[in-house]
Amino acid sequence: MAFGKHRYASYADQKKKRHHFRWVVLGFCIFYIGYIALTTLFFSTRVLESDAMQPELRIGDRFIVSSYVLYSLLPPEWLNHALLFRRGNVVLVDNAFDTPPSILVRILDGGIRFFTAQRIGFIQRDPCFIKRVIGLPGDEITMTNYVLRIKPKGESYTFTEFELSDKTYDVTIPQVPALWDASIPFSGNRETLVLGENEYFVLSDDRSNTNDSRTWGPVPVDSIIGKVLFRYWPLTRFGRP
Repeated sequence: MAFGKHRYASYADQKKKRHHFRWVVLGFCIFYIGYIALTTLFFSTRVLESDAMQPELRIGDRFIVSSYVLYSLLPPEWLNHALLFRRGNVVLVDNAFDTPPSILVRILDGGIRFFTAQRIGFIQRDPCFIKRVIGLPGDEITMTNYVLRIKPKGESYTFTEFELSDKTYDVTIPQVPALWDASIPFSGNRETLVLGENEYFVLSDDRSNTNDSRTWGPVPVDSIIGKVLFRYWPLTRFGRP
C-alpha cells in the first residue's frame, strides 16, 4: 500500500513545518498591518490627471502624499495650522467639502485596495484636486492680474504671494477676453477677502479657467486631506514640487 510522504514524517518534522507556517502567517499579518497603517494614517501615492498645475506639475507626475487623517482625530484647538500647511505647499483637496470618511472606512478601503492591487476601494479618490496653498487663516487677500496680494494676520503691509511663499514656483497667466469684468471668477481680479480661522485659499498654477478657491471660495481645513511631499516620477523631475 502506498502512503503519502507525510505519513513517514516524524513528529518533530511536522511540528517544525507548523511552526514555519505560523511564522509565515505572522509575517504576512505584520506586513499587512504596517501597509494599512502607512497608507491610511501616514502616506499614500497620487497621480496628477489634469493640467491645472502647469508649468510646475504635469499630467502623469506621481507623488508621495502625507495623510492628515491623524490630525482630523484631534480637537480643533489642538491643531497648529502653521505646522500643517505653509505657503507654497502643494496639497490634496477633497472638493466634495463633506465630512471626511471615518478611520474605520479608511482602513477597510486600504484593505480592499491591498488585495485588489489598488483597483477597487470604498472611497472614491477621483474627486480630489491637487492645488497650491496661497492664503492662510487670517490673511487679507486681493487679486490683481491673477497674482494674489496678501496682508498676513497681524501685519501692516501687503506682499505678493511669491514674496511670502516658502517655495519658488511659476504660474501661467492667461490672456483675458475683452468682455470679462471683475465679477467673473476667472477675470484675474477679486475684491478683498479675509480668511476665517480654519480657511485656506488654494489656487492652480495655471490661472486660466481652472477650478480652485476662485470658484469654490476658501477651503476649510478639513477638506485638505494631504500634502504632497515629493515627486518620485518621472525621475528627471524628482523632488519637492
